[in-house]
Amino acid sequence: MTLAAPDPSGFLSGFYISFWIPAAVLAAALAIKLPTIIRLWRDPLLRAVGALLLLACAVFVFCVPSTIARVNRVTGVPNLSAPWCYSLITAFSGSCLLLIVTWRSGPSGRSAATRRAMRWVFSAYSGVIVALWVLFLLAGRHEERLRDLDTYYATTPFLREEILLYLAAHTVACLITARLIRDWVRAEGLDAWLRRGLRLLGAGYAANLVFDAAKLTAVTARWFGRNPDWLSTDLAPPVAALSAVLVAVGFILPPAGQYLRDRRRVRLAHRELRPLYRLLRGPSGAGVPFALRATPELRLTRRETFIRDVLLPLDRHIDTGLGARSYDAALTLGHPPERARALAAAVCVLDAVERSRTPEPSGPAGGPGTANLLHEIGAVSRALRRAGDIEAVRARAAGLSPRTPVAAGPGPRPAPPAGSPPRDAVRADPCGPW
Repeated sequence: MTLAAPDPSGFLSGFYISFWIPAAVLAAALAIKLPTIIRLWRDPLLRAVGALLLLACAVFVFCVPSTIARVNRVTGVPNLSAPWCYSLITAFSGSCLLLIVTWRSGPSGRSAATRRAMRWVFSAYSGVIVALWVLFLLAGRHEERLRDLDTYYATTPFLREEILLYLAAHTVACLITARLIRDWVRAEGLDAWLRRGLRLLGAGYAANLVFDAAKLTAVTARWFGRNPDWLSTDLAPPVAALSAVLVAVGFILPPAGQYLRDRRRVRLAHRELRPLYRLLRGPSGAGVPFALRATPELRLTRRETFIRDVLLPLDRHIDTGLGARSYDAALTLGHPPERARALAAAVCVLDAVERSRTPEPSGPAGGPGTANLLHEIGAVSRALRRAGDIEAVRARAAGLSPRTPVAAGPGPRPAPPAGSPPRDAVRADPCGPW
């Protein structure tokens, strides 16, 4: 006597997710990763990621009921899609383990233990796939089932073993993968985007375990005369679709997030150099030509190159004494040393630009003064944004003589001992404070 079981299929139908949605997401993830996989084909980790995404996409393409019916019709064999879909799911499970084994080997290459583990995974899951087809052939002819084959044939000899075999292989792979991903997430020093992606991968494989639990519960219940088919036909499919989306986004998120973060940094660096770039366009009389198709990285490189090319001719206009006085003045105004160096450098550049506008230098220059400035253009450009600080430093530096002792902080700075060389003589490099 078959006992009735709760059937919330009507409720679960509201959460139905078309298998074409995860297939599209997985295909998008594969398309994003494909150029890198082709370019770095020798990288075993990238090959493993590509195989996993390709197999996962194939699973959702061929497990759609309409595709199942079409394969059965084309081949003329009822339920031939069953071992085919089970084989794809098993291959996907093996690829999950191969991915983790490849990652565990690290960038140094494959050790003997790693090669043995990969051979074991490949052999074991290849053997499972062969066994699936053998069991299907031994089962003989049977009625075609498009949605409930797992539960309908849960008690049929050979098909019963085939169903249990693919579910066991999938469960073992997901358990090991989820455990290793959990350990990986807890590792120190991970990139923030990589950690987020791993968490999504972990959630995806945990959802796969829910899929396996639902399927196994429905199949096992059939052995005891119960009929909770809704676990297999209504709960498991949307869980599988959700897990696929999580896995796909988990693979997409780290490279996409890192790309967007790097692109943002490049744009910020380009914008940060704008004040210094505008200041130096005066002496050069021209700027960087606009290129519509230039990448942000190229625009940043061109702007940096332009700034350095203009700073070099300003070398003879740098007043080292002004730099020293400006640095001391910035310290006296309470700026920290790093900020004081940037403000002093900005004052020197402003002064050099004004000197360059006259036919001859208006005062003594201090020799090659741009050597260190070439490496600090970002800090100098940031300092130029604070016009009030620049003017305060220039005004205070104008009232100082090169030999005047200046307080470096709250207390007075001691005067140099008798017979010591003057401050400018100690700072032979005119950009020493920078």
